[in-house]
Formats: sequence, C-alpha cells, structure tokens
Amino acid sequence: MFDKNYYDVTNWDTGNPYEDIGEVLNSIIADIKRRQSDSDHCEGGKPGAVIFIPSGDYHLRTQVVIDLSYLKIMGTGHGFVSSSIRYNLPEKEWKDLHEIWPGGSRILVDLDVNPEDDEKDGAAFYVKREGNPRISSVEFENFCIDGLHFVDDGTDIDNVENTYVNGKTGIYVGSAQDSFRITGMGFVYLEHGITVYHADALSIHDNFIAECGNCIELRGWGQASKITDNLMGAGYKGYSIFAQNFGGLLINANNIFPRGTSSVTFKDVAKSTITGNRFHGFYPGMLVFEGACSENMISSNHFLRDNEPWTPLIGVDNGLDDQFGILRISGSNNSIIANHISETVSLESIKPADKRPVIIRLISGNGNYIASNHIVAMAELDAEASEACFAAQVNALTGRDRRRKLDVVHVLVEEKSEENIVLDSGSEKQVILDRKRNAFRATPELEAM
Repeated sequence: MFDKNYYDVTNWDTGNPYEDIGEVLNSIIADIKRRQSDSDHCEGGKPGAVIFIPSGDYHLRTQVVIDLSYLKIMGTGHGFVSSSIRYNLPEKEWKDLHEIWPGGSRILVDLDVNPEDDEKDGAAFYVKREGNPRISSVEFENFCIDGLHFVDDGTDIDNVENTYVNGKTGIYVGSAQDSFRITGMGFVYLEHGITVYHADALSIHDNFIAECGNCIELRGWGQASKITDNLMGAGYKGYSIFAQNFGGLLINANNIFPRGTSSVTFKDVAKSTITGNRFHGFYPGMLVFEGACSENMISSNHFLRDNEPWTPLIGVDNGLDDQFGILRISGSNNSIIANHISETVSLESIKPADKRPVIIRLISGNGNYIASNHIVAMAELDAEASEACFAAQVNALTGRDRRRKLDVVHVLVEEKSEENIVLDSGSEKQVILDRKRNAFRATPELEAM
C-alpha cells in the first residue's frame, strides 16, 4: 500500500539523487511541510515522514536543511570501510583491494568549504528551528556520510589525507531539540562527525564513527542524553567524545579506539556517568575533566594507553607529556571507582624522560572519591612498528613477552585539590598527596619473595 508519508529518494520527481541528493532531500522536506501545514487536525496534523535512501552512492552538493519534527532519514547499511588504510597504501596497490570506497547507503559530501566559512556551512545535514516547541524526534539511521578527503592544513605531515581537516561535518544540530536519535550510522573522513547544540534526551547509539577529526561534540548545554554502544575513534587533533555544560549524560558500553587527542573530555559537566566502556589511546589525557565538573561517576571502565604502532603516524601525538595524566580531573565530588587502567609504553617514548608518568591526576576541586582502581604499568621492550595498520594494532594489544614493570605515579593530588578520599588505588610510594588535607588508604604490597 502506498504511504504518502514514505519517500524514496530514487523515486522523486525533483533532482537527481546520484548527482545531488541534497537537492532531492530539500525538495522532499518542502513537500512534507506543504502537505502537513495544519498543526491541529483531528488531534493530529503533522505526523512527519520517512525518507528512504537505497544502497548506492549519492553525491551531496547542496546542504540538507531540516526544520521540521518527526522526520526519519534511513538507509540500508552504514557502509564503513577504512579510508585511512587505503590512502596510506601506494595507489598502485588499490587495484588489488576488494573495495576502494565505503558502501551501503553512502552520501559523498561534495560541499565547497572555505576556511572562513561558519562551522555550520560545512555540514551535510543542518538541523535548526527556533520557537516553541523545540524541534523533536528527528532520526538518522543506517547510512554512511563520507567526507571523502582531508586537506593540507599547513602542518608538517607527509600525507595530507592524514591531517583530519576539511571543514566538513556529518550532522550539525544548531538549535535546542528533544528526543533526537542517531542510530546505526557510519561516519568517515569528516572533520566533525556529529555536532549537537543544546541537546535534550538525545540518543547516539550503535554507530561507527572513525577516521574523523572529531567524533561526537555536545556543545552549548544539554541534559538527560546517552552515548551508547558505539565504535569510534577520532584523529589526533580532536575529541572522540566532548561535552560541555551537560547534566545527566550517560556514556556506556562504547569501544573507543585511537587516535583521538582524548577519548572523553568534559567541560563543566555534572551528575553524569561514564561506565562499562573500553578506552584505548596513544597519548596522555585520555579522559579529561575541565572547569567545574561535579558529581560525575567514572566506573568499571578499561583504559589502555600504549604507543602508536602504525608507521605512517609514528611521531604524531597530541602534544601532552606523561605528567599530564591518563585521567586528569578538575572539579568536585566526582567518583572514580573500580576501573582497570593499563599503561604499556616504551621507555624511549616517555616525556620528560626523567619523570614518572602519572595515571590519575587531580588538579583542583574537593571531595573526589577514588577507590579500588587497578593500575598496571609496563615498559615495552623492542616494540616493532608496522606498515599494516590492523596487524600492528592487534600485535601491540596482544603482545606480552617483552615487557617489564614500569614505575609510575598511580594518583597525584595537587595542592589546589583537597578533602579527597583515595582508597586502594596505589601503594604508599605510588600515591602522592597531602595526607593532612586528604584521606588515604594504601593498596597492600606483597613482601619480596
């Protein structure tokens, strides 16, 4: 049965979706608004619509502007494949690859973006509506947004496809909204994967967001949202997850892999939860709380910090030294409980070379509770780099033969931070704090055999 509120981009009479799906989508949105003009008809009136994108490659040369509620744009698959691996192979080897480009329902972002443009101008999908009620229930599901190429940003890097810069954004939400859902999507080679301002009840779930300069940015302010079950990893200049002025954010069951400048950065975030995630990074500052972060819980996560094993990006880092801390906390009354934190690095990579690396560092605030964290620090001997990205990272993760214990500071509490409690997260020698202004119970040490 034909449904007037169901659209197929390949069956629309305006534009060519393969040449410019942006023009087609904007035309469909205009049709929905034209037909659904009555806000109250028989206790209904504006049910919204579904727009379907079949499998295929669709160039986007016109930004899609969404200013209506209850719209779902859906495809047949997130279509992710590593563009970074391809671009770092000699082009003569491309002919032997099974696939060259991402697939599924794939949108190729062909927008012309200039450095002086506003950040929203490089967005494939721009969502914004002012007035009451807030725009609500816009959903993106099961298609791929591909930024195609990075560009030369003036830095000293051999391959411009490794800069993570192009001014492009996958989804940009510029106004307050309610109950948005981004599910089952693929994002690749975008400077910003998802940028959302003023989110309420936002769900970002089960997406693949990788080889983007930044993955998820929750900006402005927001509340009661979740980032769950995603596979993602930002570039060395950006965030895998960033949130500011947020309350009640749940970050759970994500697998966040390198090489973001941080896995999670909170700025003035309160009463939020980071639990049951696996974090992997190549640099210090994997988790950073800035400003007045308060009453947040970091629990039952696995953190791994090791060295970059892939030849094209060896020597690239986020500019932080090992005294910065793997977890760096500013704020009060936060709980850091029952996390496993592993650091496996080569002795040659430690900066500064004469200082002990710091795992958890409290910068400011008071009343923080750090308990029952298991910290394993090892020096990797004779680490080998590899041209094969996948094999290099698996070998780095699973290798155990050439390692020895590394002397690190488990917890460092700065003078500006006091009235904290540190329990069972390091021995007497592994925790540095003022014991007159903080409570401390050491992890028992085994007697020498």
